[in-house]
Amino acid sequence: MNAIITATELASELAGPGAPLLLDVRYQLGGPPGRPQYEAGHLPGAVYVDLDAELAGPPGVAGRHPLPDLAVFTAAMRAAGVGAGRPVVTYDGGQGWAAARAWWLLRWAGHPDVRVLDGGLAAWQASGGAMSVDKVTPPAGDFTPAPGAMPLLTADDAADLARRGVLLDARAGERYRGETEPIDPVAGHIPGAVSAPTTENVADGSTVFRPAAELAKRFTSLGATADTEVGVYCGSGVSAAQQVLALAVAGIPAALYVGSWSEWCADPSRPIATGSQPG
Repeated sequence: MNAIITATELASELAGPGAPLLLDVRYQLGGPPGRPQYEAGHLPGAVYVDLDAELAGPPGVAGRHPLPDLAVFTAAMRAAGVGAGRPVVTYDGGQGWAAARAWWLLRWAGHPDVRVLDGGLAAWQASGGAMSVDKVTPPAGDFTPAPGAMPLLTADDAADLARRGVLLDARAGERYRGETEPIDPVAGHIPGAVSAPTTENVADGSTVFRPAAELAKRFTSLGATADTEVGVYCGSGVSAAQQVLALAVAGIPAALYVGSWSEWCADPSRPIATGSQPG
C-alpha cells in the first residue's frame, strides 16, 4: 500500500464506494490551534484532530510531543470515526508534518490502511477540490489499538542506531550544526546523526513530495537504503514523522525516535555534538 495519495486520486475515491475517512490535522508549532482554520473551511466530511491534545502527551522529560496516552488516543480516534475496516487519509496545511504524525501513530497502533494527502490542503485546492464549512459529527468508530506495528526508538536505541546504522536528523541544518536553537534549551545533535532536513523531501516551492526515485536517491546519498537500519528524529517527533513517511515513499523502512532532540537534550548526561559532521 502506498503511504501517500494524490488529490486527484482522493477525489476519485471519495466519489466511489468505500470512501476513506478524512482527518484534518492542521497544526502550527507555537501558533494558534488549527480548529478555527478547520471551521473556516475543510475537505468535505473531514474531522478535525488536535495534534497537541490527541496525538501527543503532555510535554516533559520525555519531550515536547511524547506519545499520547493510549486511552486518550484511542478515544480520540473512535470519536473521529476511525475503525479498522475503513481507510483513513490525513492532511494538513503545510508540508505534511502533522498529517504524517497522525499517519505514523495510526500505523504504529495497528491500523492497516492509512495514507497522507500528498501536498495537503494546498494540493487539494489547486486541483479544484471542494471545500466545506459543515459541522461533521461522524458515527463512533471501533478502532482498537495494537501498538508496535511501526518501529519506535528510545533515547538509548537512537544512540545505538547512530553507531551501527543511519540516524537521520530531520531538523533544519543550522539547528543540527548547533548554530541556533530557537525552541529547545541546548543546541547541537545526537553524536553520529546525519543532517537530513525535511524541507528537501518536497519539491522546491511546493508542499508535494518529490518523486519516489528522487527521494530514494536523496536518502541513498545519506547512507540510508532498504538494506540499512534507519532511524529518524527531529525536535519533538513531528517533522521526523514526515521524514519516516518520505522514506516509506522511497521504499526504505525507518524507525521514529518520538522523544527526539527535546527529550535527548533534557538529560545533561547525554553527549551532544555540534558542527556539520556527525561527530
